Amino acid sequence: MLRERARRVGAAWEGSEAAASWRAGYHPVGGAVRLPRGGWRSRGDRRAYQQGAFALRGELPRTRATGVRVAWPGRAPVVRPLVGVQDSYARMAFGRGGGQPHLTVTGARLGMMTVATTRGPATVPAWLFALDGYDTPLRRAAVTSSPTPRSPIAPTRSVPGRRLDRLGGVSGDGRTVTVVAVRGVCDGGASVGVLEGRDAVVLSGSVVKGRGSGPCTKQAQLMPVRLRLKRPLGGRVLLDALSGAPIPYKEAPPG
Repeated sequence: MLRERARRVGAAWEGSEAAASWRAGYHPVGGAVRLPRGGWRSRGDRRAYQQGAFALRGELPRTRATGVRVAWPGRAPVVRPLVGVQDSYARMAFGRGGGQPHLTVTGARLGMMTVATTRGPATVPAWLFALDGYDTPLRRAAVTSSPTPRSPIAPTRSVPGRRLDRLGGVSGDGRTVTVVAVRGVCDGGASVGVLEGRDAVVLSGSVVKGRGSGPCTKQAQLMPVRLRLKRPLGGRVLLDALSGAPIPYKEAPPG
């Protein structure tokens, strides 16, 4: 049933307006955050970043809502809304920065960075946060993703399986995809089937039954699964078989 569902989802997306819209948009598949060159200088700074413990010394520049360009070599650019510096700072400074350890931001300016996308590496505006004690800034992409196109096929609840939580990333050659699957603590693991097409790659999530016996809790775990494609993902959309929709890319928790 799950394999047949994947075929139906793939067929619905092939040649669709949704697939064309996806190829024309800005959809990150890799790190939109770049740490200072050389990484963190101490375990305390690493822990502070993981816990969102930042302190602001001084003021951040004033920004206004505007459209900015996302550019690819040899391709038409896309204009997307700018993420304000205050919003960008708030997304990383989600903890308390008054105690120890914490990272101190001394200023920020608008610059550029490269982000992996479904259309290849893109040059995008980024906020460059200056950190006390570091010679190079912490960069955060400052542009919002394009809207996810509406799926041409409705989700299903009648097919057994597990939805895939998120896209963890795509390798530089586009052949290896990492997705995050949900499994129970007593399951034997997560299994993901792959169905490749011209415009889409459909992934079917399921669980491997555990061999243990006795009582088991209902806790769920997130499990990264790496998949090797027959050819690079390129501009093809990565779909979840059960929802029939694109699998969203989300930054991994700070590490």
